[in-house]
Amino acid sequence: MFDSRHIRTFHAVVTAGSYSAAARELGYTQPAVTQQMKALERAVGTPLFTRVGRTMRLTEAGRSMARHSEAILGSLDAAQQQMKAYTRLRTGRVRLCGFPSANATLVPEALSALAREHPGITVELLEGEPPESLQRLRRGDCDVTLAFTYPGLHEEVPEEVAEVRLLEDQLTVLLPHGHALARRRAVHLADLAEERWIAGCPRCRANLLHECAELGFVPDIVFATDDNLVVQSLVGQGLGVAMTPALVLPSLSLSRVCGRVLAPAARRHISAYVHRDHLRIPATAAVLDELRRVSANRVGC
Repeated sequence: MFDSRHIRTFHAVVTAGSYSAAARELGYTQPAVTQQMKALERAVGTPLFTRVGRTMRLTEAGRSMARHSEAILGSLDAAQQQMKAYTRLRTGRVRLCGFPSANATLVPEALSALAREHPGITVELLEGEPPESLQRLRRGDCDVTLAFTYPGLHEEVPEEVAEVRLLEDQLTVLLPHGHALARRRAVHLADLAEERWIAGCPRCRANLLHECAELGFVPDIVFATDDNLVVQSLVGQGLGVAMTPALVLPSLSLSRVCGRVLAPAARRHISAYVHRDHLRIPATAAVLDELRRVSANRVGC
């Protein structure tokens, strides 16, 4: 294994023509240059220089090393510049996996600010509902995952994964315009016991069943879909009501439906998950900072 310092000193000796000239150029003592060249020759396993009178000449191995040294030093310089770019946030790539309502609301605002502040950072946007999105993080398919949980639902997070709490998202009921309860500011879930329901993703559906069971009834689920626009359309046609997070509402066209908060209030927790080691990567930290900022502006949504 070659020491990059020895390669740089060797290149200086070849360029300057002697140990003493290289020492002056590098700011070393001549014995220090001599020791480094001896160490490099030991690593190579053969002499690199031969002395003819007072002149230093390269051996055949030395000439080969001279040809390679420029390429080696060029690669090292390029790598150093690239690392500086990463640490100074001029460049970097982050793979972000979010669930649909976050990708439609939190993520675009965060990425817009990120593009202004750090234009060299690129984000690859992926989509997935929990718990599959968390499994993608564990497999290394993404760098940051956005996921949500409901009270009472324990999320198994490996020790090497850090949870970054972002916000609590209030749950609402989506009703068709003209519904008798649409005139209220808040709706009790028990008042909807006789309604037909449009259920969401498996995790949301499980929470709906749990909340209704707590009140002593089983919801009549007539449709189930992960697509928020489909939920809206079904509700708008009067085919049922739905439990919807408030985060979804701004992305919906509310011409045929309306959202009413639940009383008492119910919420889901939204967090970002990232491998602890990645918290030290500047590009990843910048993405998390923007997600925190955007989420702080939506507290109580």
